[in-house]
Amino acid sequence: MRTPRHTSSKPPSPQNQRSGPPASSPESRGGQRQHGKGRPKPGGPYWIAGVHACQAALENPHRTVQRVLLSAEAQESFLERLTVPPPPAAERADKARFTALLGSEAIHQGVAVLVEPLEPIAIEDALERPGPVLVLDQVTDPRNVGAILRSAAAFGAACVVMQDRHAPEESAALAKAASGALEVVPLVRVVNLARCLDTLKQNDCWVVGLDAGGGHLDGTSFQGRRAALVLGSEGDGLRRLTREHCDEIAGLSMPGTMESLNVSVAAAIGLYELTRAS
Repeated sequence: MRTPRHTSSKPPSPQNQRSGPPASSPESRGGQRQHGKGRPKPGGPYWIAGVHACQAALENPHRTVQRVLLSAEAQESFLERLTVPPPPAAERADKARFTALLGSEAIHQGVAVLVEPLEPIAIEDALERPGPVLVLDQVTDPRNVGAILRSAAAFGAACVVMQDRHAPEESAALAKAASGALEVVPLVRVVNLARCLDTLKQNDCWVVGLDAGGGHLDGTSFQGRRAALVLGSEGDGLRRLTREHCDEIAGLSMPGTMESLNVSVAAAIGLYELTRAS
């Protein structure tokens, strides 16, 4: 994730304010919704491992859980953590069983659940939630996306938006890195990212691309304004068309010797900047 080393910032000037139909009007919806109920779920059932991620999955009323595995050592303490009734058909599993189903590298802590992917949600529905929006432009590493979801949950983001293509499917690696945040923050998939940015603008979001070539990202300049933060891939940053659909390009001030950050780290710092003045 490339970020500039600027030290000053100016809030957007009044002449840069958008005009158009109100957010509640039909025109503001940008025509047909980009993905939602009725769209096939991506991928198939997969295993979620680890105490925090499994607890969040079982406590999510929108998650379909097919199987639950518990070790003898973990069963009592894990069931005590749950705020919902314990699963009626939990299976007792030993180390060999966990390895056979999850692989030898999985860190499961004696708990695993087999789940179906979550139902897709439309961007318009996700925007009914409060908080900033994160948009990922071809961020392909599932561990980075999971870590970004975790930061999104910590800072009260409304949703995380990705393209259908050039983005990871919901998976065990993504869910593990998210540590339960996948059950809390909607992961929205869209076909056309530029059109999605237009939809965000029509719904009163100020779209900020986090990349080189702009000012310094300063949360105080966004006080009272809902922002959508757009992050590009670690190698190339934001694509040209994505940059052109942003209201503003801004970066993180980095006075040290490093000129770039991992995209998940940049997302966490960017969210902090957006929310620290609220």
